[in-house]
Amino acid sequence: MNAAKPEWLKVRAPVGEGFLKVRAVTKCFGVTTVCDASHCPNISDCWCRGHASFMVLGDVCTRRCAYCAVRSGEPKKVDLDEPERVAEAVNSLGFDYVVITSVTRDDLPDQGASHFSAVVSAVRERCPGTRVELLIPDMQADAEALSIVADSRPDVLGHNIETVRRLQPIARDRRCSYERSLQVLRTIKRLDSTIVTKSSMMLGLGEKREEVSQTLRDLRGAGVDIVAIGQYLKPTGNRLEVEEYVTPEVFEDIREEAEGMGFRYASSAPMVRSSYNAHEAFMDRGR
Repeated sequence: MNAAKPEWLKVRAPVGEGFLKVRAVTKCFGVTTVCDASHCPNISDCWCRGHASFMVLGDVCTRRCAYCAVRSGEPKKVDLDEPERVAEAVNSLGFDYVVITSVTRDDLPDQGASHFSAVVSAVRERCPGTRVELLIPDMQADAEALSIVADSRPDVLGHNIETVRRLQPIARDRRCSYERSLQVLRTIKRLDSTIVTKSSMMLGLGEKREEVSQTLRDLRGAGVDIVAIGQYLKPTGNRLEVEEYVTPEVFEDIREEAEGMGFRYASSAPMVRSSYNAHEAFMDRGR
């Protein structure tokens, strides 16, 4: 699809004191944001309002998904000082809610689970009032690795289904799968039923409306509490093309459907991303 972006997807350039502060702090502490790495269109809005999502375990992913802007290849050695630097950055920015995600690290014996746990511990020690949301890769659905992450007691633990079942082989790395993602979400709830779980998916890849509904039903069946749905936008490079720009009205219809299914919170709009306004889903609706 080569049509121009509709008006509702046009965003302003990064400007403002808040944006510059986040840029300065992340540079100072040598930490990476997924906002930068994924070329997120909401970077100006979020940073100007004092929100950012950190990406740990490096900026090179062991997988290559056809929609993702993050580099793939052979990652560097794990930086054991990173958890403390992330905690210092969170403290310097005064965040009361922070999202931590990572690249996929199939090369690590525990898939990076112990590093996630260390980040949570460091943030909690340095910023005891800050809520922590983790967005994890599938960790090969390894129950031991998922247990390490769950035991760190994040306030929200998310894993993204990304797209409908039929489009998984087109959009995601061959090592990913729809069933594995559902298994990850089910396992988290089995390990600790009190953890708030979250998942998200993109629209505009050629999915059918009923497939979206079925994905929502499958996520709810896996015990997912919070769901986020947004428009796929092609990053630079050789990535999947946008098949459709879904209208705001359709997104609103999907949000209403999701709430009707019993999700505790549903965010559905063209510019929604998994970590976009993540604090609202947990803090504004409360546990």
